[in-house]
Amino acid sequence: MPAVAEMLKVSEVAVVSRVSLRDVNRALDEHILPDAFVSFDNGRYVLAGACSLITFYFASARRLTSEERLSAIRTAEPRLARSRALPWAALLREDWTVRDDFLTIDLLPFMKGASERLDDLATAREMVTTSPDILGGTPVIRGTRVPVYDVAASVAAGHSTERILATWPSLDTEKVRLATIYAEANPLRGRPRAPADLCEGSVIITDRRIPRARKAG
Repeated sequence: MPAVAEMLKVSEVAVVSRVSLRDVNRALDEHILPDAFVSFDNGRYVLAGACSLITFYFASARRLTSEERLSAIRTAEPRLARSRALPWAALLREDWTVRDDFLTIDLLPFMKGASERLDDLATAREMVTTSPDILGGTPVIRGTRVPVYDVAASVAAGHSTERILATWPSLDTEKVRLATIYAEANPLRGRPRAPADLCEGSVIITDRRIPRARKAG
């Protein structure tokens, strides 16, 4: 799993925190997350251990005011700063109870959730490989020639797991799940490939085309 002190890119943070990319950027822009856990050098990065605080802030919005949530995060900040050198197992043994007058908040469930999702992210990273000898360097699921983004696209299109496994028999349910995690954490840039560029083994489900609207004369 990524270390507590590893800096994750915002797309990875969204996956681990289980919030939208927009919410991650909001947490940075509005300084919801302490500046000590954020880096803007050559991009936007967040301390892996701090993903739990982002989850807490948005998940507790219906029960706590913004001031109460921010207060809890500021109280937890020095604890997490001191613990960033610890492995996750040790971090989860720490006391993450936050008290402010009559209000008591336990952040440990959010820490555990982040830890579990970081495990998934690490496993997804390990599952995907690239080689110039395999589909010209297209990221594929290790031990196969199956493009990971094609699998994720099939899931996003609503195709059943059974149908996906029938298309790519070398996969299993867990690899399909991890493929979606990898693709979400590492979104493709640029325009999607044209059907003529589909990789070997891919199946065109539909070829419906939408005509461009004509400009008014």
